[in-house]
Amino acid sequence: MTRPAAARAGRASADRLARLLNLVPYLLARPGIEIAEAAHDLGVTERQLREDLELLWVCGLPGYGPGDLIDMAFDGDRVTITYDAGIDRPLRLTPDEALALVVALRMLAETPGVANREAVERALAKIESAAGDLGGAPVEVLLPGDTDRVRELRAAVERGRALRITYYTPARDESTERTIDPLRMLSVGGRAYVEAWCRRAEAVRLFRADRIDAVTELPERAVVPPQARPHDLRDGVFRPSADLPLITLRIGRGERWITEYYPCERVEADGEQWLVSLRVTDLGWARRFVLGLGPDATVVAPAELAEQVRAQAVAALDAYAVPTGTADPAAAGVTR
Repeated sequence: MTRPAAARAGRASADRLARLLNLVPYLLARPGIEIAEAAHDLGVTERQLREDLELLWVCGLPGYGPGDLIDMAFDGDRVTITYDAGIDRPLRLTPDEALALVVALRMLAETPGVANREAVERALAKIESAAGDLGGAPVEVLLPGDTDRVRELRAAVERGRALRITYYTPARDESTERTIDPLRMLSVGGRAYVEAWCRRAEAVRLFRADRIDAVTELPERAVVPPQARPHDLRDGVFRPSADLPLITLRIGRGERWITEYYPCERVEADGEQWLVSLRVTDLGWARRFVLGLGPDATVVAPAELAEQVRAQAVAALDAYAVPTGTADPAAAGVTR
């Protein structure tokens, strides 16, 4: 059996065990229930329920004699438990299990983009009520980027208001004023985004919350054109395409993280170094990216990018140069 198949079989066995442990108290509370009705309540097929009942015949207490095994009586399509072997109560969550559920549900409730937060909050309230003291446990869930700005954006989106934002675009190293009509808030890769119709671009755009420098909620309602369509983000925010610039870098061991963090089209070993090719939004972003990598990275292609990196590196070094050829400290801009 392959590893994925074994994992699926293990999950199926665990699910069935939990179902069997809850099946006995369920039937005890409903003597003579029709199998079809029980199957519907339990969310299984009639065939699966009959197979579960057949398995219960051989379950019970150590000794496994006639008086130790779970017993039941059938009357046509109706079933009644006549001996429960001590399994007379449904499973209850342990404190650790209840706490894990509380934390997970609170995290889900605070995740931008959750469509039905009310259902999550209802489930959370039920678990906290059933858990007793655990419901008031001092558990606070903070998501990455869960800031005042994210909460402000989320509230505006829920109210259906248009927004005026000041947005920083690192690819062009510029800030722009935009009026947007939000579609939804979402979280991708641990970062919060507002997806909206941008009136300036006349298209749907994703705006990273931590790059929104200022936001003003407008009195007008958000109006999203009918042609607007949400992005498919199953493969992440950045989706490289053939029309984007392709760059190739030679990187050392210390920069191999690039291949895990960015989608790469090619990764080849070149001795102790790797040749890595990836698509970028534009060469301006690529230039700043390469300059931040340090001496372990060298631009192989395109030549235009290599020249841009060299020119900016030289300019940076020149800015630190000390004037020479004079003994007068004042001439060198030095004061005592």
